[in-house]
Amino acid sequence: MLEIGWFSTGRDEAARDLLRIVVNNIEDGTIDGKISFVFCNRNRGEHAQSDRFLDLVEGYGFPLVTVSSKDFKPEMRKEGRTNEETLRQWRIEYDRKIEEAIEGFELDLGVLAGYMLIVGEEFCQRYPLINLHPASPDGPKGSWQEVIWELIENRVTETGVMMHLVTAELDRGPVITYCDFPLTGGAFTSLWEAMEQKRRTMSVEEIEKEEDEEEPLFIEIRKHGLVREFPLIVHTIKQFADGNLEIEDGELITKGEVVTGGYCLTNDIDEAIRPSEG
Repeated sequence: MLEIGWFSTGRDEAARDLLRIVVNNIEDGTIDGKISFVFCNRNRGEHAQSDRFLDLVEGYGFPLVTVSSKDFKPEMRKEGRTNEETLRQWRIEYDRKIEEAIEGFELDLGVLAGYMLIVGEEFCQRYPLINLHPASPDGPKGSWQEVIWELIENRVTETGVMMHLVTAELDRGPVITYCDFPLTGGAFTSLWEAMEQKRRTMSVEEIEKEEDEEEPLFIEIRKHGLVREFPLIVHTIKQFADGNLEIEDGELITKGEVVTGGYCLTNDIDEAIRPSEG
């Protein structure tokens, strides 16, 4: 049975849904595993959304570990905004605090799903970690919000979601699985046209400030990406639980061979979501 450590900031409903879908697939036997513990980098009371996430975790009865990144050496973290080396050291020290907090828990695979911090190199090397990222392997880095606005800024016509090994380089670890989807046709046609109308008088940055996550094209891109994240994360964890994939010395291994480039699951994911996407 795969012992899973779940890492999340719990910043939105999607973070809760990702945990729910994996738990459901564990309970119905699709994934031969268990949640060994859940780690959150927010303490209760820091944000209403993360409090709901903590409520969900406690409702399941999973061991819950929290270490507030906001409260951990705040002056050092503030300095790190303008000093890359200071920020790198802050990450290492914060990760060491996490290591102390999760010591004693079994961990065969760490899953980062909505975890909004970059992991330092020491932590990556010590634990087998995988991350869900809302873009294609060569797509934008950063949070899902940052990804979508960059897609809009650059008028990108195709994007995707992926699972990758966690390294100290943001969203650029070796790819495990991914799927792509078009940002053209259907509802996208009129939404892109409306966006172009706005861009005649406003920059994308100004549109983002004014409409934020309520911008219609932004919403449509997020909808198509999110519906694919659920089957992708389940499929990927299942491959580790079934012994088809392993992580050795920072590399993805299957049948004794190193995997390069990851597995494209576009057809499988499209088939899985067809009823829900309509």
